[in-house]
Amino acid sequence: MNLQDAIDLGDLRATIALVVASRPCRGVERARARGLNVVINPPGGDSNHVADLLELHRVSWIVLAGYLHLFPIPPAYRGRVVNIHPALLPEFGGPGMYGHRVHEAVLRAGRRTSGCTVHMCDEVYDHGDIVLQLTCPVLPGDTPDTLADRVFVQECKAYPLALQTLIDRESRQHQGPPG
Repeated sequence: MNLQDAIDLGDLRATIALVVASRPCRGVERARARGLNVVINPPGGDSNHVADLLELHRVSWIVLAGYLHLFPIPPAYRGRVVNIHPALLPEFGGPGMYGHRVHEAVLRAGRRTSGCTVHMCDEVYDHGDIVLQLTCPVLPGDTPDTLADRVFVQECKAYPLALQTLIDRESRQHQGPPG
């Protein structure tokens, strides 16, 4: 909903054409309540079905937000899939590193800084070129919950900013050189 809020405020010049969820969840309910088109496609399902949905809805970018499975990238969307991760990649990423597990690992490692990473996706968990990272302090006495709250504030800023950066970059590339 953060992305739709940024769109509504004019901070992100985009449209959410389709929400694809891996299972029924609170996010599905919230997206539907905002009038967004939602489809549930369980992992391991027909990957051609997702590709067909993307084409049908004229999707330009795939934006992963809480999708906890390795997303099989349709060939036409290579280089057009982004994800946000609640840590500073390349550390604290990979299979099984999501939610509180990430924040617990940051605290166990004794880091003084955490944050979030928006990155391009490929066929490897939490891998791909970094688009943007925002940081926040790890405070004495932090718990996974308190750190997660602080990182989430950064995620809400980072994702719309990173997406608008990618959209603007693409727009400049299509315009060609000035002159």
